[in-house]
Amino acid sequence: MNDPEKNLPTPPPDPEGADVIEDDFGDEETGETETVELRIRPVNAGRRLDSFLAARFPDRSRAWFQKLIKGGRVLVNGQPSKPSREIAGGEIVHVELPPPTKMEIEPENIPLDIVYEDDLMVVINKPANMIVHPARGNWGGTLVNALAYHFQKLSGVNGPERPGIVHRLDRDTSGIILVAKDDRAHAQMARQWENRRVKKEYLAIVEGAPQCDGDVIDKPIGRHPKVREKMAVDLISGREAVTRYQIDRHYRGFALVTCKPLTGRTHQIRIHLASVGLKVLADAAYSSRSQLTLADLTGKPEDAAQVLISRQALHARRLTLWHPMTGKQITFEAPIPEDMRRTIAALEQHRAL
Repeated sequence: MNDPEKNLPTPPPDPEGADVIEDDFGDEETGETETVELRIRPVNAGRRLDSFLAARFPDRSRAWFQKLIKGGRVLVNGQPSKPSREIAGGEIVHVELPPPTKMEIEPENIPLDIVYEDDLMVVINKPANMIVHPARGNWGGTLVNALAYHFQKLSGVNGPERPGIVHRLDRDTSGIILVAKDDRAHAQMARQWENRRVKKEYLAIVEGAPQCDGDVIDKPIGRHPKVREKMAVDLISGREAVTRYQIDRHYRGFALVTCKPLTGRTHQIRIHLASVGLKVLADAAYSSRSQLTLADLTGKPEDAAQVLISRQALHARRLTLWHPMTGKQITFEAPIPEDMRRTIAALEQHRAL
């Protein structure tokens, strides 16, 4: 039997420009400190020490590292330093990282749109503006907080901070998300993702003029070279990323697009479409506007107050996989959300070809 992990793509080199010399991760169960030694590459010359460390360890904040540095737990070339120290490149940095505090998930009575449920799994139609699991700066109001309230049993495969989470959607992407109740079912469904047996279909409203009615975008994706919160097409060290798309409807300056990602990279659809001149509408990170008003379509100033959509117009419309118990192929679908329906209706009225 083949091991699917052997076929997974190799992660890209560290984009933050530091070679790991020694990395002792310690023992999370006993709470031992993690010790890391880094040789800083010249590409980071001119950066502040605290800024560099926050970028190198994105799960911890710059303020957190400032306290660590002031407490003498960060040494540069064997000597204590200051958070504001300017990096020259070539330094050896020794960092003592205390183990992260284990977080208790707070159940919250947040309504859920349940598409399907059985003893092994539940399928949710996630609204926009909902983060899937708690993280730094967003400890509450997440899907996980809601799941902890509504369900007594969820799988623990991904640890206590991500109970039941098999895959994720971006905060402002709406639509189908699968949650596992059972560990064995979770592992079986996760293998389907690893082996690319899961079929995913997204609906997007894009801004731009399509050059063709459909295509396959095969461009590797890696971390953005300057903005660590973003991703970008990276032909040198990016990971394989493939998206098939089809134009469903043309409008003047806009289009309705169905996307079928064959891989699952962070921000994949948004980056791939932008790379061919089709930016997902109202995508604050990768497009030129964060919202669309009726005035943008009619040109009338009095329509400026009518906001059609104020989040990325991307919806996980359909998901197909094999049931972990019956082995039968099943498909789940989420209706187009109201803000996207409103936007499509306005495009039909004012930008139809």
